[in-house]
Amino acid sequence: MAFLDEITITAKAGNGGDGVVRWRREKFIAKGGPNGGDGGRGGHVYIRAVRSFRVLDQYRSKKEFFAEDGKPGSSRSYTGADGNRLTIDFPVGSVVTNVTNGMVYDLNKEGQEFKILTGGNGGYGNEHFKSSTNQAPEKATKGWPGEEAELHIVISLIADVGLIGFPNAGKSSLLNVLTNAQAKVGDYPFTTLDPNLGDLYGYIIADIPGLIEGASEGKGLGHTFLRHISKTKVLVHLISFEQPNMMKAYETIRSELEKYEGNLDQKDEIILLTKTDTVPPEVVEATVKKFEKLNKPVFAVTLFDDSSVKDFSDDLVRFLKKEIVSEEK
Repeated sequence: MAFLDEITITAKAGNGGDGVVRWRREKFIAKGGPNGGDGGRGGHVYIRAVRSFRVLDQYRSKKEFFAEDGKPGSSRSYTGADGNRLTIDFPVGSVVTNVTNGMVYDLNKEGQEFKILTGGNGGYGNEHFKSSTNQAPEKATKGWPGEEAELHIVISLIADVGLIGFPNAGKSSLLNVLTNAQAKVGDYPFTTLDPNLGDLYGYIIADIPGLIEGASEGKGLGHTFLRHISKTKVLVHLISFEQPNMMKAYETIRSELEKYEGNLDQKDEIILLTKTDTVPPEVVEATVKKFEKLNKPVFAVTLFDDSSVKDFSDDLVRFLKKEIVSEEK
């Protein structure tokens, strides 16, 4: 199932409950006075950030959401019960826009909540209208409607690691080996059209759709790719030994990062040279030394050799512990 990263739904807060006309019943007194209660308030609508990457999938078929209406009043001046709130969950990193009023909400932290729609007030019961000149009011009012809106939701992944590189660099294969994510793999460009996610000892890895030259201008998968890595903490840049000029391939991707707004080129980066089985060992060694001159961590794997990938996996986890812990401090 494709990763759902953009959706539009409608939501409505609960209507207020109706006020009622009621009377005290006392012996020998037909109407002992008004005691009709007010209606309860309708439920509010909240949005909440959760650490769930597939939570939007539940909204594929369900597009309308309603908070509970308030209950009507009753006799003895009892106010009706308020309607239950509705909480709509979205993944951390979501941007929720209330299309109706233009309000925008950034859900950047797990557990973060916003009240976005207010439930309607309850109507008045007839006791509310009692006065010195009207001792027996027959009047009650209906509850007020709750607010409603169209919501547009866009998610930018907040992953610990984003796997980047040209199509067929081996990102999906690496993700599968590291996390058993079972991402689709194929020997043709753009196998990955949507982000795939995996969990490596609690660190979230995102296999991001491949780049081509001109992606910052919208070519290929363009801004879809770049938007997804805008909130990723660390980039792992894969360059395949199948590339005729590996350094040029690396520099092309770096150029696209620099052109895109958001300082993507300033993120921590690990260089991973892939498909070492396609060239002699001495070529691998020389290429590693060449990339080490960039003063960034450099690794080389075959993608089919569990031991080489495990060594990289262990080093990656150590790097993440150091970088992410220092960032949180």
